[in-house]
Amino acid sequence: MTLPPPAQQDAASTPPQPPTPQVVPSGFRQGIITAITVLLGFSLAFWKFWGLETPGRWGTLAILAAAALLIAVALQIVALFRALRIEDDAVAEYRQTVRWFIGSAVALLVGLAVAMVDAAL
Repeated sequence: MTLPPPAQQDAASTPPQPPTPQVVPSGFRQGIITAITVLLGFSLAFWKFWGLETPGRWGTLAILAAAALLIAVALQIVALFRALRIEDDAVAEYRQTVRWFIGSAVALLVGLAVAMVDAAL
C-alpha cells in the first residue's frame, strides 16, 4: 500500500474555504457619497428657488415638475442612506445604491425638463 504524496494529501484534507466577498475598491463609496450630496444640494436649491421664490401661478405642469423633483429628492435621500451603511462595501449592495442614485438623477432630469417647459409657456 502506497501513500499519496504529501502535497496531494494536504489539499484533499483541508476543508474548502468560502469565497471571499467582493468588496468595492477604495474611494468608490466616497465618490458616490460626494455625487449624491452634490446632486441633493442642487435639487434642494433649485426647488427652493423655482418653487418658492419665482413669481407665477401653479399650473398642471408646475405641479408635475414639483412632484418629479420631490421624487428625485426622496430617491437621493434613500441613495445617501444606503451609501452610508457599512453593508454598502459589498459590490452587490453598492450596485443597488448606484441604481437608486441613477433613478434619482432621471427623476431630477424629468422634473427640470417639465419645469423648463412650464416656464416657457
